[in-house]
Amino acid sequence: MVRQKRYYNYDFLVIGSGIAGLSLALELSEIGKVAVLTKKRDSDSNTNYAQGGIAAVTAETDSFESHIDDTLRVGCGICKRQVVERIVRSGPENIQWLSRLGVDFSSKKTSPGDKGAEDFDLGKEGGHSQNRVLHVADYTGRAIEHRLLRASRENDNIDIYENHIAIDLLLGIHIIPPATRGRDIRICYGAYILDTDEGRVKTFRAHRIILATGGAGRAYYHTTNPSIATGDGMAMAYRAGTPILNMEFVQFHPTSLYTPSGDTFLISETVRGEGGRLKTVDGRRFMEDYHKDMELAPRDVVARAIDAEMKKTGDSYVLLDVTHLGGQFLQSRFPNIYRNCLKFGIDIAENPIPVVPAAHYFCGGVGVDVKGQTVIKNLYACGETSSTGMHGANRLASNSLLEALSTARLIAAEIKENFPRKDEGKHPRIRKWIDEEVFDHQEWGMISHDENTIRRLMSDYVGIVRSDKRLNRALERMQILARDIEEFYQNNPVRADVIELRNLATVAMLVIQSALERKESRGLHYTTDYPETDDKKFKHHTEIRRTDFTKLW
Repeated sequence: MVRQKRYYNYDFLVIGSGIAGLSLALELSEIGKVAVLTKKRDSDSNTNYAQGGIAAVTAETDSFESHIDDTLRVGCGICKRQVVERIVRSGPENIQWLSRLGVDFSSKKTSPGDKGAEDFDLGKEGGHSQNRVLHVADYTGRAIEHRLLRASRENDNIDIYENHIAIDLLLGIHIIPPATRGRDIRICYGAYILDTDEGRVKTFRAHRIILATGGAGRAYYHTTNPSIATGDGMAMAYRAGTPILNMEFVQFHPTSLYTPSGDTFLISETVRGEGGRLKTVDGRRFMEDYHKDMELAPRDVVARAIDAEMKKTGDSYVLLDVTHLGGQFLQSRFPNIYRNCLKFGIDIAENPIPVVPAAHYFCGGVGVDVKGQTVIKNLYACGETSSTGMHGANRLASNSLLEALSTARLIAAEIKENFPRKDEGKHPRIRKWIDEEVFDHQEWGMISHDENTIRRLMSDYVGIVRSDKRLNRALERMQILARDIEEFYQNNPVRADVIELRNLATVAMLVIQSALERKESRGLHYTTDYPETDDKKFKHHTEIRRTDFTKLW
């Protein structure tokens, strides 16, 4: 009988394989051994689905001050200026870093040769005052992910574990003997991980642990996110006692492809940036009724406008018309969107695209400082999992990839400067994970539909337009669901679908509670009970933190 390995020991444990996780792993591999965990294939991430691009100041006509001002304005007063300035000013350097990895950003040049900053084909998206969005056709995220994965696979100091889903973080209570009081409790030592191929729980120990698991779009019925976006890092951090910030600010992308089956596909904001026109089903152009910038208004404005028009007409979608741009241009500028729409029988050169708003990006997340550090020693978070203060109440288009890359590299720089510490010793002994119960298939059959229930409930009651009545109704129902799911998790052997369901329930509760705390409308949070912005009482971050460790809620 082959004895199974109990501990997996590394200098650094990165949970997530998007742009944040992989760029961080590449940087940290210079000083130690890195484990990258991803719960599906290594290419499944929100990065891989990012079509639009990455915002950075590269044109002579642009400026850091302009990019900073745009970000602060769209963030509706609660961005952290220090963070915004630092990340925006890192843009050109991070573009160069990606270019050195082989990311070939689209260029205006038609002849071969080295590309300078003046050669980039810069797009303009909602909220930006300048053309500053670098892209690789309309599959920028996929191009970046491909290069990061290639470099990571070729790196001897990086081990990528596919089909490994994190269960919970290892804290002082998990070590042998367990910490009982004081600072020792507030230290992270690694994580319990389920290997879904082998069906067993592994213990990963590391000196630094970084959460880079992406967002939680699967908490909603219509989402542009992949199925893996279940808020795992946010939920684990909350359970560990880390403050979770600004979860009420869920960005709905105004335009995802609508299909009767519910299958969706992101129609990039750059489509509107290139001249796409929003119309009702009967052909009326309506954005001029809502904002002076019309289709290029900030995303929250466009999403609410579409929502309002759908409610007025009773239609299930609106139309995004690009037929006037011409087939040759559309196939060249948006090859990915063009091909995917054809799969659904829509030739966008001949017919307008039916679109509907969909949950796209979480501006809130795990609270971190400017260097990505949480309140728990050795634990960091970056990318969409974290809340750095960059996005405030609304994310400026294409700032997400910039923030993910910038904060990841800032974390790496911080760790490099202070690693190893003098108190860095051997990895502690960790309690063994015990699965002795038999999985209750009958009970699982009763609650397995809860994911769909959560997604419908969040879409119906905690969507683009909210009210206290709807939020309180959602809270009552989610409390029952969350309690039942947690009870099932505690009493049955762990499985991947149960882990994800538990995390989705946690994220849903965090969003609802945060939304109830903010008695105003600001950015992505709009409530009919408090339609005005109240700077006197609410110009601050919403914070939810677990304080009673005998129960989750």
